[in-house]
Amino acid sequence: MVVIDTHIVIDLKQEIRFVDYAIGIFPQLQTKNAIKKAIKRQSLLLNGDLANQGWWIKEHDKIELVDPGHRIPKPYDFDVPIVYEDDYLLVVNKPSGLTVSGNKFETLENALVNRVKLSVQPDAWKWVKPVHRLDSATSGLVLFSKTADVHTQLAKLFEQKQIEKTYVALLTGEQSNDLEINSSINKQEALSTLKVLKVVPSLRNDFVTLVEFKPQTGRTHQLRIHAKSIGHPIVGDKIYGEAGNTLLKKGMFLCAVQLEFKHPVTNKRMNVSIETPYKFHAFIARELRRWEKYN
Repeated sequence: MVVIDTHIVIDLKQEIRFVDYAIGIFPQLQTKNAIKKAIKRQSLLLNGDLANQGWWIKEHDKIELVDPGHRIPKPYDFDVPIVYEDDYLLVVNKPSGLTVSGNKFETLENALVNRVKLSVQPDAWKWVKPVHRLDSATSGLVLFSKTADVHTQLAKLFEQKQIEKTYVALLTGEQSNDLEINSSINKQEALSTLKVLKVVPSLRNDFVTLVEFKPQTGRTHQLRIHAKSIGHPIVGDKIYGEAGNTLLKKGMFLCAVQLEFKHPVTNKRMNVSIETPYKFHAFIARELRRWEKYN
């Protein structure tokens, strides 16, 4: 049995049974039916025991998603840049369009099989495991664990909001001032901060705005929904963008460029970052050239 992912229950608002609480805590299990199937195949543990859908959840409970068959993923031949690596964890730069993990063969997790040095620690994974996810359309930094204990500790840091994530995004239209966006998502609190970096004129959108985004909570599609909520959806967003105003083969202009956290073993303050992708600068330059040409 291999632990794939771990969730620690924090700040429980009300009494709730396992089958209802577990919906959505792991990207692979987004519905009640998926939870029931996972319980049936013995893929969910509660505090180390096989989960029962009727059990009541308590604060500090540990829920684990496991692979009872101990199956190592098949290697996917795809080169992924490694930004940081040590014996306990690594950070990679995911390209837009690649799923982090799941039932598909072409995933970031599979692309790293046999491509990174495995840990020599006693609880080392047989392959590295993602600690968090990015949307397929979002590019940038993804944190992986190499050992079971480090995975649990990093998962706790995410739960306790002690890992700071910074994104850059290109928004349609002109956003002239910095913002704190406090707009609930699916009736859950969701908070993001936005810092304006650059505004340039655009024939297609009047303006486009380069921003720095920091999510203070971790709701699904949070930054994409918050961008739409202020009237400036992310350029290339096919779900929340404006109909007919997406870019063929350009992807979405949202990238995770920085992760800050305390290393769970060395206690060193980690600041892992990448440059804003070239396509952002190229798009801004093109929009400016076109605007100057026709105005």
